[in-house]
Amino acid sequence: MELKDKLEILADAAKYDASCASSGAPRRDSVDKDGLGATNGMGICHSYTPDGRCVSLLKILLTNFCVYDCQYCVNRRTSNVPRARFSVDEVVKLTVDFYLRNYIDGLFLSSGIIQSSDYTMEQLVEVARRLREEHQFRGYIHLKTIPDADPRLIELAGRYADRLSVNIELPTQDSVTKLAPEKSVHTIKLAMGSIRTKLDEKDDHPKAPAFAPAGQSTQMIVGADASDDQTILNTAQTLYGSYKLKRVYYSAFSPIPQSPSSVPSAPPPLLREHRLYQADFLLRGYGFTARELMPKAGNLALDIDPKLGWALANRDHFPLDLNRADATMIARVPGIGLRTAKRLIDLRRLRRIRWEDLSRLRCSLKKLAPFVITADYKPVQGTAPSDLLRRNLADAPQQMNLWPELRAA
Repeated sequence: MELKDKLEILADAAKYDASCASSGAPRRDSVDKDGLGATNGMGICHSYTPDGRCVSLLKILLTNFCVYDCQYCVNRRTSNVPRARFSVDEVVKLTVDFYLRNYIDGLFLSSGIIQSSDYTMEQLVEVARRLREEHQFRGYIHLKTIPDADPRLIELAGRYADRLSVNIELPTQDSVTKLAPEKSVHTIKLAMGSIRTKLDEKDDHPKAPAFAPAGQSTQMIVGADASDDQTILNTAQTLYGSYKLKRVYYSAFSPIPQSPSSVPSAPPPLLREHRLYQADFLLRGYGFTARELMPKAGNLALDIDPKLGWALANRDHFPLDLNRADATMIARVPGIGLRTAKRLIDLRRLRRIRWEDLSRLRCSLKKLAPFVITADYKPVQGTAPSDLLRRNLADAPQQMNLWPELRAA
């Protein structure tokens, strides 16, 4: 099979893995002056860093052959799809050639399981080793980790890769047992734990060899099983706390031709994935807990964002006096973000906050209006029923159909 044909098959097969953002990686070129590639700046995906930079990654599978038969996966053993496999030399050549043509800034490499977990992991590590040692490649490398692989191979992967990821895929052991019986949540968490141990060792001993400096991430599929958003967010919160993950990514289930009856025949609303990313951001950045966002079983509302949903359910905290409240509570106001909250705290050291300051800081005035008090403003709708506010503040239909890129780390 021609290399371009392999690339077409294996790039398409990799599109279902959402965890390919490259943010959090240090600039290797600031340490190593010589070499190819940098971490800034068909098979190419675009990711966004927290400061807004767009980076391009060659996103491919080593192979879409797989000995597992996970029911939600397009590459499962019994799936009737075209198959292909790169050699290690071919992946190295593609990465270097694409970089020299200024197509990419780095590599995201995953794989189906071939022969054994150890054999597959050895192949992934060998790609990274050759790029680093033989071609002096300084760009970003993200390797998908095979949970059952020997911990020594995972440790070796961390020496060459900027980020490692172990996909948990489903939020409960029951769902994994039903849809991916050859996998185990326990085994996946053991792999996550071994990576965290190495990251902690590096933090405790800064002079130790580098290990996955951009940390680890995982992915959960949304809508492949009956798990609701409360379950998904509870699992994400546990993973963040137990394994110091940089990101949990969410991927809406995409049915494929001849899907087994054990998985849904229709995809979930893409907006559900969008709301989970918004809720996840509140968990990581705003100090919310999963219980606050989802006190009851069910899914996040699709017509309003999770922060607005929390505010409407907790009207006793509002309206909030922006001249007296602390930064944490100000950031919980719908329409005000973390940076704006800090700017408001800085501003009120000089003078009292007025309504025009919120406009100048480009806050979402319509959304925050019922929830704040300033020196010259008190909301007339401060006592309006929450259901009325919800109708007035709900996203317009055209906004609800949008699917903004939220996979930045």
